[in-house]
Amino acid sequence: MSGLIRPIRLGNQLFGSNLIQAPLAGVSCAPFRDMIWQFGELAYCATEMVSAKTLLLKSIPKRYIYKSPTEGPLCYQLSGTDPDELSKAAYVASAHGADLIDLNCGCPMPKVRRKGCGSAQLSDSSRLYQLVAALRKTTDKPLSIKIRVDGASGSSFTQDVVKAINDGGADFIIVHGRHWTEGYEVPARLDEISAVVQASRIPVIGNGDIKDYQSLQNMFKTGCAGAMVGRASTGRPWLFAELTAIDQGKSFTKPSPVEIGALFLSHIEKLIELENESRALMQGRQFSKYYARSAGLSSEVYLKFYSVKALDELRELIDLNFR
Repeated sequence: MSGLIRPIRLGNQLFGSNLIQAPLAGVSCAPFRDMIWQFGELAYCATEMVSAKTLLLKSIPKRYIYKSPTEGPLCYQLSGTDPDELSKAAYVASAHGADLIDLNCGCPMPKVRRKGCGSAQLSDSSRLYQLVAALRKTTDKPLSIKIRVDGASGSSFTQDVVKAINDGGADFIIVHGRHWTEGYEVPARLDEISAVVQASRIPVIGNGDIKDYQSLQNMFKTGCAGAMVGRASTGRPWLFAELTAIDQGKSFTKPSPVEIGALFLSHIEKLIELENESRALMQGRQFSKYYARSAGLSSEVYLKFYSVKALDELRELIDLNFR
């Protein structure tokens, strides 16, 4: 095996793996992260993106600040445009258990961009430098900035953005290989991730389309120091352990359908503890298709989970179908 997966130093911390769980909107709260850590074999997990303004509220929603005692290292991904607010939010995040801090400069959602956040920040490298520098002054924890590539947009911001991040004092860059206007049907632009690697003095983590060992190999051909896995781990919390086993030339047996059903149920039960049964079951609808696919079940089966209104109903459906 090629030994792609190895320890990595990010800022002042050494991590045992260079694989990272990406922040996923509406997904990456503690119950999801806890599932990932059951299998391990990664550097850290990230929270879902949280606004700096939210972390400065007197009463912060538990979803954004709860860290399970069984989790490993946790990165808080922040969003904001004001250096002072971001600095204060980073302090709050640290007080709630953050081991790393990330600034989201890649979110493509219109509601985020309208606020000047997410990928909108890639159009003003001087302002981006100010935000990075402000966060650097606030925290000594490993600091990353998540960006996107130029793509086929006709713009050319990568060089300026990478320079601003390096000069601002970030410890590493995470780059998603699509422009903010491009959907998942567009393959991640590995050549542009490679261009970021070449332009940066600090480590670069590649992100986009990693779902198996072959796609992981393709990502590391860019020269990136590590890889961030996103959607592919939803319903497959064992993915990091599987990739690591393959990298080490070891066999890996994925969980059986019964075991996958138990993981699904545990995920929802932990969500109920974090929020409430109604909200947890609503979220469970979006997770059901991933767990079902992992267990080899058809779309006809997972669509049944969309009508579940009580935890007992969910248990019954899982018992009947994950076998």
